[in-house]
Amino acid sequence: MKLASLKSGRDGQLVVVSDDLTRMASAADIAPTLQNALDNWAEVSSKLEALHAKLQRGEIEGEAFDQANCHSPLPRAYHWADGSAYVNHVELVRKARNAEMPETFWTDPLMYQGGSDTFLAPREPVKMPQSEGFGIDFEAEIAVITDDVPMGVSPEEALKHIKLIMLVNDVSLRGLIPGELAKGFGFYQSKPSSAFSPVCVTPEQLGDSWKEGKLHLPLTSELNGKTFGKPNAGVDMTFHFGQLVAHAAKTRPLGAGTIIGSGTVSNKLDGGPGKPVDDGGVGYSCIAEIRMIETIQNGKPSTSFMDFGDRIAIEMYDDEGKSIFGRIEQVVEKS
Repeated sequence: MKLASLKSGRDGQLVVVSDDLTRMASAADIAPTLQNALDNWAEVSSKLEALHAKLQRGEIEGEAFDQANCHSPLPRAYHWADGSAYVNHVELVRKARNAEMPETFWTDPLMYQGGSDTFLAPREPVKMPQSEGFGIDFEAEIAVITDDVPMGVSPEEALKHIKLIMLVNDVSLRGLIPGELAKGFGFYQSKPSSAFSPVCVTPEQLGDSWKEGKLHLPLTSELNGKTFGKPNAGVDMTFHFGQLVAHAAKTRPLGAGTIIGSGTVSNKLDGGPGKPVDDGGVGYSCIAEIRMIETIQNGKPSTSFMDFGDRIAIEMYDDEGKSIFGRIEQVVEKS
């Protein structure tokens, strides 16, 4: 099943979407918003599935689906936490600044809680007051949405609480991160509003591509129309989503509609850092990663962060080359 939220009020209007992303049908009679559906998932999910099946079979005509009319599936959420499941990415960050990585990073996930009151729509500009010194970067990631998760849940049980999957551009301001971390209290100004894919899907919709808490497909990023990265999200993922959800729920329950991100998708190459797509590698899911590799190899980075007018697109395709979640496409603009 595929779901989306059309732009309407603060929390959007829930629709079911055909598998090919061309048609939609209103789900207002079942649940007015996605958050409402998640609050009552046990009662309404089968009804939403039935509506989706009717749309797929052509029993209802529906309407044309336009991704540009979508907000993020949850335009705002009670809880958004982003992990760092691809430890290769973390290792490169620390190596670039000559910092050793604690061994616990391989056994205990990193995670921060981000702002969730003002998510961006998937085609909404990233607006910043300035670009110089901010180090504007994209981060292409996978995210999951849960129902109510009890405190202390095991990783295996946590997987059962994952109801929907989507993509995310976790915008980062790299120039502001060092100063914030130096204070010892974590991210805030350096993590502005994120944007999610137009469509979210159930795990069952992904078939064999979703297994053991990982999504085994390449995640494509295009920077200014050129492929920047296409790493496989199921490769080099140290912590699966069940482990990430369980980590978040270690000392508190998670409410329905909680979003957990994977962190920047990152693949190694022959046991070492990845290579750009033009050099035969799978590239990167953020600019910071190639800058780290340039610093390690050449003593300084040569790739610039994003500036006003730069455009980022993030999308994932199935084995037949069809878009699964729709396309995040954003341009950086001056606010």
